[in-house]
Amino acid sequence: MFRILIIGATGVLGSAASRYLLENDFYVTAFVRNRAKALDLEKAGANIIVGDLTNSDSITRACNGVDVIITAAHGMMSIGKNKSKNVDDVGHQNLIKAAVTAKVKHFIYTSLNGASKFHPVDFYRTKFKIEQCLIHSGLCYTILALPAFMEWHVHNLLGKSILQKSKAIILGSGKNPTNFISVQDIVRVLKVIANNEAYFNKTITIGGPENLSRNEIVALYGRLLHIKPRVTHIPDLLLNFLSKLIQPFHPGIGRIIKLSVYSEKSNAIMDPADSIQQFGLQPTTVEEFVKKQLA
Repeated sequence: MFRILIIGATGVLGSAASRYLLENDFYVTAFVRNRAKALDLEKAGANIIVGDLTNSDSITRACNGVDVIITAAHGMMSIGKNKSKNVDDVGHQNLIKAAVTAKVKHFIYTSLNGASKFHPVDFYRTKFKIEQCLIHSGLCYTILALPAFMEWHVHNLLGKSILQKSKAIILGSGKNPTNFISVQDIVRVLKVIANNEAYFNKTITIGGPENLSRNEIVALYGRLLHIKPRVTHIPDLLLNFLSKLIQPFHPGIGRIIKLSVYSEKSNAIMDPADSIQQFGLQPTTVEEFVKKQLA
């Protein structure tokens, strides 16, 4: 039986991937920190292993007997033991080492579009570092370079507040076009590539089919709800000040604010040819996604 280990199986992407692969007759092991949050996955047929990326023994135990590893865990917003340095850097290095020892056949790493050695946001630099670690590990790998998830950046950070309060807060001007992808599209790609040697040892850029600004997203929610949302823009100068002020106390929030400032000034556009259409799949548009949230 083909065995897949999903790291971070109760997160937005990990949960969706676990459910979709189980529905498509894969044997899924869910690596989670909190078993109580994985009860639905267990009922759906997943094998549950409790552990985390700061615990080398639990990583080793999880990798034994696995054919494919899919990463969906991160510590971007975490503090303490699960801060980004421990999870995204050291933890993923240990995961790769354990995968080598366990002779895992395929390691799928979910990275970020724009990850680079000199990116101004440390999370992106860490992603690039782990990409290089994986490339030189000797494992068969696929690196997925992904944009912002619709579930978080379209709905949770914008749409939910419009639904509940008819208002939205946008960090920055909100004018810069950005690419967004639905995790439901990512999991369909994972099914295609999981056991497909054609995608081994490649970095693949996968985005959504269109590029929209955050102002356009707010307007879209307003149009579909037949309201005019109240919008508050927080200017860059204030965001830069807040990022530096908060960073020593909560690096994750400081990181998010800094990324928001960067995102409004950088090129966040992706080519529609890089959507999941390259896998013969139909991508989800932002409007289609929003309509599902409203339904």
